Amino acid sequence: MRYSAPDLPPGEWQESELEVEKSRFITWLCHAPDVAAYEALLAEARRHHPNASHHCTAFIAGPPGEQAAIGFSDDGEPGGTAGRPMYRVLEGSGLGQVGCVVTRYFGGTKLGTGGLARAYAQAVAQGLDLLPRCQVVERTPLQLKVDFAGEAEARAWLGEHGIPVEAADYAAEGVTLRVGWPSDTPVDLDELESRLRGRLALLHE
Repeated sequence: MRYSAPDLPPGEWQESELEVEKSRFITWLCHAPDVAAYEALLAEARRHHPNASHHCTAFIAGPPGEQAAIGFSDDGEPGGTAGRPMYRVLEGSGLGQVGCVVTRYFGGTKLGTGGLARAYAQAVAQGLDLLPRCQVVERTPLQLKVDFAGEAEARAWLGEHGIPVEAADYAAEGVTLRVGWPSDTPVDLDELESRLRGRLALLHE
């Protein structure tokens, strides 16, 4: 499976701001490959804005369509007016591994439930428009055994095909390369085997 995710380093986030009827909505977005990354983002938002009225949240800590590592919170706003609209925008974007906090400073004018839902959704959508993205490729671990003479050729071929070498184990009889094969691509090593003149073995876990 391949999908887009925020292109942000661990511990960093993107901020944007929207004003609606004098209320400030500050959107924080981060790369959230796990729930802990989203929780760290929320902690940072609370630390930077301890006097804000609300810190509403939504996250998808997995691929698009994830059903377990997801969540949203209204953080004291009327039920269904913040977290759920935020989550729906994230879900509709097709992004995975994304965490979001919208910090609100109340401006003195009540927006009503419909107005709140629109404002929170708009704040997230605006943030997503500015968000740098990268492609996530889900991978299956494979072990390829080659002789020492074939290691450089094997690494070159893997690099040409965008397949990362995650580890290498050296033994007296050769090298075992642990690679991350794209899970949506059938395993086809015929070309590499031809290059190595048959000096290649696929080991099973």
